[in-house]
Amino acid sequence: MFRQRLRSLGTLAAISLGVAGLILAGGFVQDIFIQLGEAVIHSQSGHIQIARHGYREGHTRAPEDYVIEQPDKLKQNLLKEPGVQLALARLGFAGVINNGKRDLGIIGEGVEPAAEAKLGTWLHYIEGRALADADNDGIVLGEGVAKSLGLKAGDRVNLVISLAQGAVNTLDFEVIGVFQSFSKDFDARAVRITLSAARNLMDVNVAHVMVLVLDKTDDTDRVLASLKQKFVQQGYELASWRELSDYYEKTVKLYDSQFGILRFIILLMVLLSVVNSVNMTLFERTREFGTMLALGDRPGSVFQLIMTESVCLGIIGAGLGMLLGCVAAWVISAIGIPMPPPPNTNLGYTAYIRVVPLEVLTAGGIGFVATCLAAVLPARRVSRMPVVNALRQGA
Repeated sequence: MFRQRLRSLGTLAAISLGVAGLILAGGFVQDIFIQLGEAVIHSQSGHIQIARHGYREGHTRAPEDYVIEQPDKLKQNLLKEPGVQLALARLGFAGVINNGKRDLGIIGEGVEPAAEAKLGTWLHYIEGRALADADNDGIVLGEGVAKSLGLKAGDRVNLVISLAQGAVNTLDFEVIGVFQSFSKDFDARAVRITLSAARNLMDVNVAHVMVLVLDKTDDTDRVLASLKQKFVQQGYELASWRELSDYYEKTVKLYDSQFGILRFIILLMVLLSVVNSVNMTLFERTREFGTMLALGDRPGSVFQLIMTESVCLGIIGAGLGMLLGCVAAWVISAIGIPMPPPPNTNLGYTAYIRVVPLEVLTAGGIGFVATCLAAVLPARRVSRMPVVNALRQGA
């Protein structure tokens, strides 16, 4: 290895750059998934939602059949669960919003403003402000709703809904703010008013959904499993943010396929680079191996020697690549990568490179295995070459 410094350095460079490339690609993909998930959680769904059994399928037809009668009592029970940071009630409704000139069908929610402010960290208000607990006649609109009706903060609107009893109720509201979430579809139909105003509008004192915010997103599956054991038998259904966001699931599958191809291309480049470097090194040393065979070394010993060198190069190259990849990830993350909004979304974001231990170890393992595999066929060919031909090589 030290006698063939340039060739060894070339092989190490190919291995380490390939491993670093795999780490950077994997960290970039992980960051996309994490940030997209956080956008879904902190602009719409929360980590877990709890509703009456059948609500997700039947709430559009008969929402009055799937209400939580004592939401405050349920909230207190949910807050006792380890890992639950916040629980908030929502009351959903569908209706029509009118600006005095034209109507627009909307999907609305009555929310608890103070709690929603802690959850909705990914909601961006492009005009006005968020709801406050005292805004009983205030309403906030999705950007699409505001554009469709030409509304801005300070305007007055009428909200009209049909009650379960068949009557029609209407209330007058002042536009407090206009928000952007990550989803254009959501913003095109979404409006929010305070929970007390929604109950007044619908003449009820209930909720449709309890939204949970957890201490850590990674705890979602654990907390969900624990809650299901306690609440499913009481007639509730529970769903995680992944189940609630069809957009997230489809986007992850799309990006995973795309970046899977990218990873394969990087892996192929690593393998070809290492194969080329090892082949060139062994070709230049063919006479050396021929001399060893002529002096009585067995072909198996020559093969073992070459593979030992490759194993050493693989270990050193993989280690250097892992170090280089982590350092590059930290440097790039310190700067950030400005990203445009993903398809069908409103908000751009700053991407980072996540240093995921499993991804780092996997990349290092791939670099090591690729180096060993790249040396097998050339080593077998050289060790079995007739001595006369080996000695004549390069003469």
